[in-house]
Amino acid sequence: MQEPTCIIALDQGTTSARALAFDKQGRLLGIAQRTFTQYFPAANCVEHDALEIWDTQWAVFQQLIRQLGVAPSQIAALGITNQRETTLLWDKKTGEPLHRALVWQDKRTAEHCERLKAQGLNPYIREKTGLVLDAYFSATKLAWLLDNIPNARSRAERGELCFGTIDTWLLWKLTKGAIHATDYTNASRTMLFDIHQLQWDAQLLEIFQIPPEVLPQVYTSMHHFGDLAYDGSNIPITGIAGDQQAALFGQGCWEAGTAKNTYGTGCFMLMHTGEQAVRSTQGLITTLACSTGAKPQYALEGSIFIAGAAIQWLRDGLHLIDEAADSAYFAHKAPEDHGVYVVPAFAGLGAPYWDSYAKGAIFGLGRETGKEVLIRATLESLAYQTKDVLLAMEIDAHTPLQMLRVDGGACANDLLMQFQADLLNTPVERPAMIESTAAGAAYLAGLQVGFWNLAQLRQNRDIDRIFSPKMSEATRHQRYQGWQEAIRRTMGWASKR
Repeated sequence: MQEPTCIIALDQGTTSARALAFDKQGRLLGIAQRTFTQYFPAANCVEHDALEIWDTQWAVFQQLIRQLGVAPSQIAALGITNQRETTLLWDKKTGEPLHRALVWQDKRTAEHCERLKAQGLNPYIREKTGLVLDAYFSATKLAWLLDNIPNARSRAERGELCFGTIDTWLLWKLTKGAIHATDYTNASRTMLFDIHQLQWDAQLLEIFQIPPEVLPQVYTSMHHFGDLAYDGSNIPITGIAGDQQAALFGQGCWEAGTAKNTYGTGCFMLMHTGEQAVRSTQGLITTLACSTGAKPQYALEGSIFIAGAAIQWLRDGLHLIDEAADSAYFAHKAPEDHGVYVVPAFAGLGAPYWDSYAKGAIFGLGRETGKEVLIRATLESLAYQTKDVLLAMEIDAHTPLQMLRVDGGACANDLLMQFQADLLNTPVERPAMIESTAAGAAYLAGLQVGFWNLAQLRQNRDIDRIFSPKMSEATRHQRYQGWQEAIRRTMGWASKR
């Protein structure tokens, strides 16, 4: 048997499945990636085929091993990170999904949430889960599946079905149905989990009419969940975390007051708050963070639903660019003072507004407006939305942010990162290795099996560039005022029609 030389992270995202390998120095050894199908069966509905997710995830895992030329015995452990809130129900005996997974972006249960708000349930849900009552989270999605799949509710009550977020589904498949489990970070996104008592809440299950028989076991993010039997070896699965908590961990934000922003399909800012579950008064979420010890750790989070997806819209919807990376080229050609605002509220607005009825809009168009301006304004929308969240976060945490750490695909865009620093009036730190989400899952798995220790991981961190603010206060104020007015005009749009 050969000495373990790497950790592999499975990074199951909203649009692609990836496998990444990291060595003892925390360096990225290799990556394999495949996209999968996005389904939009009706307005406000977004679905994934869970079997296609599994097939692509398994394929990239095998592809990565072939690329690296490693033996299974050289893989010290496996970590999993995943798109959160996406909700799946499957047959416990056959492993067959009963319906396509309802993706976190899916808003078909918005009216269900409004009915529950009208019953005055938001305060209880907020107290127990740290979340706001919104279709974003898993609870109403699971209720929809139970109510709309024939016989699903009765079968669930008989213990014949399994519910899971995508980490749970992958763990189930990797262990051939032996393990039905999740971790604290993913459980905390279901709107069914008491983040203080660290258990499924009986009253929440009653509110959402969820049979407890369908729920997975819940463990800390660093835990020996099970083993993958592969080519004569058992590879331990020892780290699981929802993508944003994994990115927070991968960025080295392990102490209260440290924060990161991930620019992916959505945009997610998290600030670590230590052992204190800070209750937001500004429309943010209180969520569980990854913990390396017995005591739970918490974070404040602002969720922006559409970020990189807005760049995909420029490419696939408007056909203004051929590749997402082209956005930087065209944005540089636009004047800085273009006066156009794009509000990409394609799935409503997340933090700090939480408006499921907001719709996307473009303001400030003139005859002179060309595609370069539209592309630049769309890029800038990521930074404006991030500032919305940061202002809320600073109020809740009672402290100004000293430095923002960034990751995700769009953080490679220098123009966007400079505009972000200018708009926040805060330095923006980009690591040399921007795969923080996968790194976080790998670090958790590796720490659990002793492949690394925390001191080594701190030492391994390497910074690519720090963007310092250059914009004048007057310009910053003027541009942000324009953004706030644009946001105001989009809110509640669908409910007025």
